Amino acid sequence: MNSVYDVTQLLKRFGIFVYTKDRLADLEMMEEEIKELYRMQMIEVKEYQLALLLLRQEQSKYKQ
Repeated sequence: MNSVYDVTQLLKRFGIFVYTKDRLADLEMMEEEIKELYRMQMIEVKEYQLALLLLRQEQSKYKQ
């Protein structure tokens, strides 16, 4: 996983599509979905950590 696009592909594997026309809201919603998948033990720790890192890096670009 190298980009936010890869995170969206991970979510799509589980039938989760996120698009609200607000990029920051999309990123926050994706983060919540990733956390929920991890809580349900549907993704591994490494996937969870990397996805959160990528999403938070992207969020920081929009919050500046």
